[in-house]
Amino acid sequence: MPTNAPAQQFVPLKEVRDNIAIMKNGKMCIILLASSVNFALKSTDEQQAILQQFQSFLNTLDFSLQIYIQSRRLNIEPYIEYLGQQEEKQPNDLMRVQLREYMDFIRRFTKEVDVMTKNFFVVIAYTPGKISGGGGLLNFLGGSTSSPKTIDGVEKTFEEHRSQLEQRVTLVEEGLNRIGVKTVPLANEELVELYYHIFNPRDVTHEAPKRQSE
Repeated sequence: MPTNAPAQQFVPLKEVRDNIAIMKNGKMCIILLASSVNFALKSTDEQQAILQQFQSFLNTLDFSLQIYIQSRRLNIEPYIEYLGQQEEKQPNDLMRVQLREYMDFIRRFTKEVDVMTKNFFVVIAYTPGKISGGGGLLNFLGGSTSSPKTIDGVEKTFEEHRSQLEQRVTLVEEGLNRIGVKTVPLANEELVELYYHIFNPRDVTHEAPKRQSE
């Protein structure tokens, strides 16, 4: 039957704190933005070495690891605005006309063709009092059929849990670095933006809405 419950009730994310996404079920996640490797351009020997190194890396892990690939339509408006500003600065009419025609071409092209950006994320999770398992995107979002312990809110307990999580992160960063994949942990605002776009896939802007200060 219809319900008037707010949409936030169905979002598993509880809060973002100290660059950690904390779920309502107690799961703590640090998310790394990872670079890509152009595997197809590698030689056969290089490809084999990468595969063996990646296999060895996975075998060293005693916890689950999730890889999330996000494809989003490229927001071209900031670039169009920049070109519009440059048009006003051009010293002659010919340059302004050419720049205006180029802007029109970009607008038409992006309307006819979906220009996508692709980002790769590695999700390292830690659940206090429970070994976290797999679960695909649902697990990444925080949904689970189990009921692990929740964070009790005591600062000391949070720091202990964060230390355990950061040890996992260090292990993953070192392992990926050996196969040429560079990683950068997402900060608070970047985590908020990532989760916002997961739940609002139609929004092509790059930033999540800012909360009004009370």
